[in-house]
Amino acid sequence: MVRETPGTAVIDAERRLGIMVGPKAMRLAVDKARNVGVGVVTVYNSGHFGAIGHYAMQAALQGMVGVCFTGAGLSVVPTFASKPLLGTNPIAIAAPARHEAPMLFDAATSAIAGNKIRLAIRVGSPLLPGWITDKDGNPIMEEKPVFNRDEYHQAPLGGTREQGSHKGYGLALMAGVLSTVLSGALPTMLAPASGSKNHFAAYNVEAFTDVEQFKDTMDEMLKTLRTAQPVPGQDRVLYPGLSESEEIHTRRANGIPLHKEVLQWFAECTSELGIAPLATMR
Repeated sequence: MVRETPGTAVIDAERRLGIMVGPKAMRLAVDKARNVGVGVVTVYNSGHFGAIGHYAMQAALQGMVGVCFTGAGLSVVPTFASKPLLGTNPIAIAAPARHEAPMLFDAATSAIAGNKIRLAIRVGSPLLPGWITDKDGNPIMEEKPVFNRDEYHQAPLGGTREQGSHKGYGLALMAGVLSTVLSGALPTMLAPASGSKNHFAAYNVEAFTDVEQFKDTMDEMLKTLRTAQPVPGQDRVLYPGLSESEEIHTRRANGIPLHKEVLQWFAECTSELGIAPLATMR
C-alpha cells in the first residue's frame, strides 16, 4: 500500500499477477464505497489482469456500479502516428438490475482485441479492414491474413480517422491516465517495461439514489433494449452483458467447451507429469 485515504488507495503490485491482485483491489474499492459512497483503487507494477469485466462485476454483485480501466503494454498506434505508443487499454463497467441480467460492458479501445488477432494467426483467418496497420502505421484497408505478430501494429477503435479512430485513441488515453498517471506511475510509452496498471472504482448506489428505484429503472431500460424490434435478418437486440449471462447459465449446466488446441496442450502437460488427462476430446 503506497497511499490510502478513506475513499482511495494506491497499490504497488510488486510484479505479482494481476489476476491475484485485482480481486483484492476491487474488494477494497467496494469496502471504501460502502463507507464513503465511492471507492477508487489504482494498482501499478503488475502482471496481466485478464478480463477486467470480472472485476467490474465484483462490484455489481455487491449491488454497486463497478468500473475498471487498464493501461496495457504497447501495441496500438495512435491516430496519425507511425509506431505503437498505447496499449489495447480496455474499459469495463458493470451495473446491477433486479430481474434482468446485469449490464456488463468490457471492451478494448483498440479496433480488435489482441488475443483475437493471435487466434486469427493460429487458425489462418484473415483480419478485416481497419483492424491493423502496417509497420509504418498506415491502416490496412483490405482483408489480410497475418502469420506473424511482427508484421503489423494494432489500430485504435475506429481504424481510420474517417471512421473515428481518434475516439478509440482518446478512450485509450483516458484509460491510461486513470490507471497509470493517477497512481503516480509512468505510462508504458515512457517506461516500456513497467508492467500493467489498473484503476478499480466502485460506486455505492445508495449514496446517490434509492437502490430499489435504481434496480427498477435498470430493469426497465434493459428490458426495453432486449425487447426492441430487430432489423430484418437479426433474431434480437442484445445489451452488453446479456449473452454473457446466458452463456454462464449454459456452461454451468453443460460444462465449458474447450478448443482442441487447449485439450492438446493439457494432454502434453499431463503426459509430461505422468498423470491422467484432465479432459478428453469429442
